[in-house]
Amino acid sequence: MSDNQIDDFTMSRRLIFGDNVRHYRHELSLSQEQLANAAGVDRKTINRIEQGVHSVRLDNVWLIADALGVDLRDLFLD
Repeated sequence: MSDNQIDDFTMSRRLIFGDNVRHYRHELSLSQEQLANAAGVDRKTINRIEQGVHSVRLDNVWLIADALGVDLRDLFLD
């Protein structure tokens, strides 16, 4: 199944993750660029994650959680 054909459940989980990344990023008053730099990823990656159009790599989950100073689990909570 390609990214263009993902099921609703998977899309919902992506959106929850992206919303949580955005929430914690805003709490820290960080721009997408600042978070990307802190996590060592591209700004476009952060944007795609927040929009739910990017399936985030596990390595990037750890990097983003560390950059935001949150537990991994917090990024997955609904």
